[in-house]
Amino acid sequence: MTAPRVKTPPADSVADADPPAAPETDGRRRRSQDSRARIVSAMLELVHAGDATPGAEQVAARANVGLRTVFRHFSDMDSLYAEMAQVIESELRRVVDSPFVATTWRERMVEMVGRRSAAFDRIAPFRRAADVHRHHSRFLQQAHERMNAVGRELLKRELPAEQARDATLVETLDLLLSFEAWNRLRRDQDLTPRRARDVLEQAIRRAVGED
Repeated sequence: MTAPRVKTPPADSVADADPPAAPETDGRRRRSQDSRARIVSAMLELVHAGDATPGAEQVAARANVGLRTVFRHFSDMDSLYAEMAQVIESELRRVVDSPFVATTWRERMVEMVGRRSAAFDRIAPFRRAADVHRHHSRFLQQAHERMNAVGRELLKRELPAEQARDATLVETLDLLLSFEAWNRLRRDQDLTPRRARDVLEQAIRRAVGED
């Protein structure tokens, strides 16, 4: 993971602008930014490798920095979890922003399965790690609720008014299109991505009926 690009503010044209920072100060700032980027990258790499609960010691070792450096950049682990949540949200945002190919609302429900399944495959390690920690992390709990709300709003947005008023239908579709349903099929029932997608598509078709 490359270090985040730092935006340089425009030069101040006012005559009494502050003098530029000394080279030593700039060097310290660059080293600090580099350390932070390495810590974030290490956290994400550990989670992606399947470690849902990497500790600060593991992050420090992976980033090749001291433990004190980790805590200097992140006062608590929620700061690192915030970076993880951004990965999840950016993937789900692609789902929200992508236009549908299907022309009927029933087929759009089926299309959602494929789109969400692909996103769930990519974010699975991060989402599972977030689920482990969110019960004692207010930040992750709020992120979880926010992402669920976004998914539900996208679903309701694509339903005709009559179907959107059908509470049972909405709840059924919301469940079938959730990460939890996909994760159950993939992990607990040990289905392949293709098979899990087929199961959910068939369930959606039965829920929405025929055109």
